[in-house]
Amino acid sequence: MVAVEALALTALALTLLVLTLTGSPDSVGRALAEVVYVGLGAALLAAAAVGLWRVSGWARGPVIVLQILLGLLAYNAAFEAQQPLIGLPVLALVATELWLLATPEARLAFFER
Repeated sequence: MVAVEALALTALALTLLVLTLTGSPDSVGRALAEVVYVGLGAALLAAAAVGLWRVSGWARGPVIVLQILLGLLAYNAAFEAQQPLIGLPVLALVATELWLLATPEARLAFFER
């Protein structure tokens, strides 16, 4: 699931880049900074997905932190920005990933290494 999320963030970063280059944003610098932030998040999630695949102990922490941040953004999108079609599926994904990382089987897999 983390790898799929990384691919989705990569697609979002590319979409934002195309919209920045073809549109007329208020601030090109801020728009490009947003593209860079989303791209860095995608790269971190991709590296963490590889780490989770290899059952590396360092990989759980970044995934949990990014899921909490993504959950806050999704909550804001769903309820504050009134975009529930965007925010609620992301909240469900975040809850699923956090639950999967907290299951006894997942914790034991990391403690055995």
